[in-house]
Amino acid sequence: MRRKLAGALAAVLATGVVAVVTQATGQQAFAAAADPYTWKNVRIDGGGFVPGVVFNRKEKNLIYARTDIGGAYRWNETGQNWVPLLDWVGQNNWGYNGVLSIATDAVDPNRVYAAVGMYTNDWDPNNGAIIRSADRGATWQVTPLPFKVGGNMPGRGQGERLSIDPNNNRILYFGAEDGNGLWRSTDQGVTWAKVTNFPNVGNYAQDPSDANGYLNHNQGVTWVTFDESTGSAGSTTQTIYVGVADKANPVYRTTNGGTSWERLPGSPTGYLAHKGVLDTVNDQLYLATSDTGGPYDGGHGQVWKFGTGTGAWTDISPVPVSSADQYFGYSGLTVDRQNPNTLIVGTQISWWPDAIFWRSTNGGATWSRIWDYNGYPNRVNKYTMDISSAPWLDFGESPSAPVQAPKLGWMNESIEIDPFNSDRMLYGTGATVYGTTQLTNWDSGATFTIKPFVKGLEETAVLDLVSPPTGAPLVSALGDIGGFHHANLDTVPADMHLSPTLGSNTGIDFAELNPSVMVRVGNVNKTDYPNVNRIGVSTDGGKTWYQGQEPAGVTNGGKVAISADAGSVVWAPDGTNVFYSTTRGSSWSQSTGIPAGAKIEADRVNPATFYGWSGGVFYVSTNGGATFTASSATVPTSGRVNFKAVAGSEGDVWITGDQGLFRSTNSGASFTKVATVTSAINVGFGKAAPGGSYQAVYLVGTVDGVTGVFRSDNAGGAWVRINDDAHQYGNMGDALTGDPRIFGRVYLGTNGRGILYADRNSTSTPTATATPTGPASPTPTASPTVSPTASPSPTGNPAGGCAAVYKVTGQWTGGFQGEVTVTNSGSTATTGWRVGWTFADGQSISQVWGGTLTQTGTAVSVANVSWNGTLAPNASTTFGFLGSWTGTNAIPAVTCTRI
Repeated sequence: MRRKLAGALAAVLATGVVAVVTQATGQQAFAAAADPYTWKNVRIDGGGFVPGVVFNRKEKNLIYARTDIGGAYRWNETGQNWVPLLDWVGQNNWGYNGVLSIATDAVDPNRVYAAVGMYTNDWDPNNGAIIRSADRGATWQVTPLPFKVGGNMPGRGQGERLSIDPNNNRILYFGAEDGNGLWRSTDQGVTWAKVTNFPNVGNYAQDPSDANGYLNHNQGVTWVTFDESTGSAGSTTQTIYVGVADKANPVYRTTNGGTSWERLPGSPTGYLAHKGVLDTVNDQLYLATSDTGGPYDGGHGQVWKFGTGTGAWTDISPVPVSSADQYFGYSGLTVDRQNPNTLIVGTQISWWPDAIFWRSTNGGATWSRIWDYNGYPNRVNKYTMDISSAPWLDFGESPSAPVQAPKLGWMNESIEIDPFNSDRMLYGTGATVYGTTQLTNWDSGATFTIKPFVKGLEETAVLDLVSPPTGAPLVSALGDIGGFHHANLDTVPADMHLSPTLGSNTGIDFAELNPSVMVRVGNVNKTDYPNVNRIGVSTDGGKTWYQGQEPAGVTNGGKVAISADAGSVVWAPDGTNVFYSTTRGSSWSQSTGIPAGAKIEADRVNPATFYGWSGGVFYVSTNGGATFTASSATVPTSGRVNFKAVAGSEGDVWITGDQGLFRSTNSGASFTKVATVTSAINVGFGKAAPGGSYQAVYLVGTVDGVTGVFRSDNAGGAWVRINDDAHQYGNMGDALTGDPRIFGRVYLGTNGRGILYADRNSTSTPTATATPTGPASPTPTASPTVSPTASPSPTGNPAGGCAAVYKVTGQWTGGFQGEVTVTNSGSTATTGWRVGWTFADGQSISQVWGGTLTQTGTAVSVANVSWNGTLAPNASTTFGFLGSWTGTNAIPAVTCTRI
């Protein structure tokens, strides 16, 4: 099949037309059995660069956003949220989540197109594609291109490169990178051909000598703008303007529908035209230019307008390039379609002290600045910032003037005024989408409010996840914005991880038997922040952190593991050897027997045991990470190798790789391959199925020939697929864990679509082939609002040696799930315990696991079962329950006694 397709494609390409390969999304491919799940994002709101926001010119409130690694989104006006459109993108075409350009049809608003592909070098193994939808992105069809597309390459904020003829929507143009020129479709994006008479493929690269193949990328043909006044409905538009990444020849034009092209006479030189916006009412083409392609750099630029009838050029730069105050290029150019003399333009990049926007109501003759100095360094803003919906956007900073937190923005390549509403403006930044619905207050001198318009758009790269048995259900390590302590999965946290603040947190771990203790590591530029070390320690489950020390030679975070009892930490940082600490990071000693850069994990039972992997060899330490010994066991040698140890089962380790999924039950002395898994990316563990004794195993990998997310309730003997083809999330799986408190719940990390969590749709109990140790609750039919609450302090009689903490771990209409942690606070071991409380709101317990229930009216008593009555001093156990409630479901006072 592949040979036939490749041969057909080669034959068609010889004629200059790309063959159509249609991929209908949302069709289920089955592997093993399927267990339907509901997938949702853990809310962070934003987190990455949004290089493009595009309004439809025909229909109100039809808005699209594109991201560089997280796919495309459509705005939902009713819910004031963004709807993801590319979650069907999978491991085989993960680069499609890099969206270089997006176009919405002004003739038929149901149609939307995107140019997709992430890298133009070999980091992305696939060529790019033009994808098209006739139902606003609900389903898509794909036309592969014969070259790569760079949605995450330098210059990605320029555009839009993809454009639809506003008179004849069968015609589309696409500006390609890396010398591939200008392309055209005449059948609504089904087939494409190169415009062979277009004279310039671009020549600008950020660093032509870059050996990595990233900065030396030719940014190519950067935008296409139609002059709709030169056509009529159903006929081809005659005049089209095209931007090219060539400082000497930045703009081209055709006046005969593409029969011939010319360099636009008098085009300004010396800069790249990031944006070309046409006002057909006043016959003006506006350009915003910068000396680089961005999005991270740019020091100078100009704003120009071109009279399309007169041929006259006018420099309308808010700050002339000759001024000593001009240290930025321009981008984010927009025209108010209701009042076309009104313009906004922004700094393409102004890291310090902040972004600057200018507004003109007279076609650029004069400009008003969004903020200015009132005696340096004091600022007067025409706006106020309201980040209450995403409070972490201040990045935990309290800067000195003139810098403010939160910032107005950075990497502001897309600033757009709603074509139907002069008061609404949206703009993308490196972390979010901001906007206002009071824009015209600017003209009257009144203050207007800017706030995030980003709900539903999740664009973080997830590097590690942990779900401890107590405390918050999820704590994350993320690229760029550090990570979060999520006490509630559906609520945006107030702060990212602080003290230390590390740009990208690369690893996180908790002590299995003392889960309030956590460690995390990450990256920081020591030149800019010489007093910030790359490791943080928490003793309250990741809520707050303090900074540890770091060994000499560390260049970046690497990976970290903490022993089950929190007594030892092993750190494999970048730039130096593996180290261990018995002082929670205040001092370090070098580990021996394990290579630098190894992946490391702790045994979840034995505090002395740590594991490592490097170069296809598995390593074991039995002395807290001081020394490691290479195992002779066969383990994966290539691929995305990840391994995890199982809580409650000493020496139980699972490892993934290109060769499949392998398990050891003897601390890595030997491994056995799981037969049905042909390749694997990551593995994680969560609460056992009802009636099961072994934890649920979660897998991102290939089972029975299908790649997806799977769960096994019998230690890998059988698998059910828990995602489907509509929920593949591109390059997912480098972070994965189950929930130790809720059976069936899984947390999945992606590279650009944030953190996903999923629960079973069914309330039926699956069959588990294992010895029961107490069930967890099935997922309720209604989506639970997970708002963990607890009694404010352990209750009972600590002096008598028993304490208990009551928590609500999940709640939905009429029902809830709870958990009680029992701790032996005495000096001798217990042989049994009993916990009691009285409900005040008519609650009733329907099921208990890990305990024996007695309930009389509102009085509840739970005693230990045979396997969890014996507790050593300071040891803890938990039991869980399902219940019903009305009223407020208040937390009761709990007593605990030894029996």
